[in-house]
Amino acid sequence: MNGLGPLQLVDSVLLNYNVGDALLLLLGLSVLAAIVLRSRKMFSTQAIAFGLLLVVTPTGALEPGNGSLLGSVLQYKFFGLVLVVAGPVLYMTTRQ
Repeated sequence: MNGLGPLQLVDSVLLNYNVGDALLLLLGLSVLAAIVLRSRKMFSTQAIAFGLLLVVTPTGALEPGNGSLLGSVLQYKFFGLVLVVAGPVLYMTTRQ
């Protein structure tokens, strides 16, 4: 076996997903970190950042694959817009 076996396995798994799925996974992991720290300000800042990333990501990188979490590019963009709008609201409702 030449050393490309594991890389081909990882590549075959990742072909079913897109950049939007990776961003949603990272958002989920960062939300877990914010929950552990009990910081609503951190959570709201993360929501704004990931929302902006989803909104400005080119539509070609968000084309859904077979295993994608959301069904269309528009859903990724709308979810990013919701995060961009909800993030500042959450930030303003936190205690000083």
